[in-house]
Amino acid sequence: MQHQYYDLHQLRGGEVVEIQLSNAANVRLMDSSNYSSYKRDGQHRYIGGYVKQSPYRMTVPNSGHWYVAIDLGGHAGTIRSSVRVLPGILPTARNAPLSSVPSLRLDRSENPQEDNSVREYDVFVSHASEDKESVARPLAEKLRQLGLRVWFDEFELKIGDSLRRKIDKGLANSKFGVVILSKSFIKKGWANYELDGIITKSVSGQQVVLPIWHDITKQEVIDYSPSLADKLARNTAISTIEEIAAEINEVVSS
Repeated sequence: MQHQYYDLHQLRGGEVVEIQLSNAANVRLMDSSNYSSYKRDGQHRYIGGYVKQSPYRMTVPNSGHWYVAIDLGGHAGTIRSSVRVLPGILPTARNAPLSSVPSLRLDRSENPQEDNSVREYDVFVSHASEDKESVARPLAEKLRQLGLRVWFDEFELKIGDSLRRKIDKGLANSKFGVVILSKSFIKKGWANYELDGIITKSVSGQQVVLPIWHDITKQEVIDYSPSLADKLARNTAISTIEEIAAEINEVVSS
């Protein structure tokens, strides 16, 4: 059968082959053995089919020597075509691990007398009530499951407690501050009170802070707090609660 062909040489699995056609045609992506059989009108396997619209893209299933064949199925006519290879989907983007950032490591070399028994809490979780169900509670519960001591309002506050006094105690007795930054958070008075305490301790070197961006843009964070926008953060649009909790646990427990 008359056909156009493109020798794509060695390709890696996951790369994408893009075909441009002037009109509808049969398009086959084949490895070298199947292409040889196709040329002999033998049985062959391929990726593709009858393509009516272009560009048409096919993903290379595995590394090897690949060909593209284009034909009109024996019908008369002409066709113009072009083929190019795209890199395909890149590997999943990964954040730098929290433990690799010096400012987030809990280095007690200057205060060797300070150990885990001095602080009542490992992590203080600051959040707006609107984010409690979707982020704060799942994160706090996951951190507890990992064995960390967590200051979280639902764990600590009881009817009749002084909110400010409880917050002050939690801040004073925690090693690591988590701030869930969202549109709701920046409007909250109590949340901002907690944030001021966390930032003050972070600046003094007593406590580290990890902002977690939730349903908020970088510009909104910059408008709210330029200093927070520059800090290493995690984003719930990129990392899962389980991944964030595991990283916090690694830093606090190291």
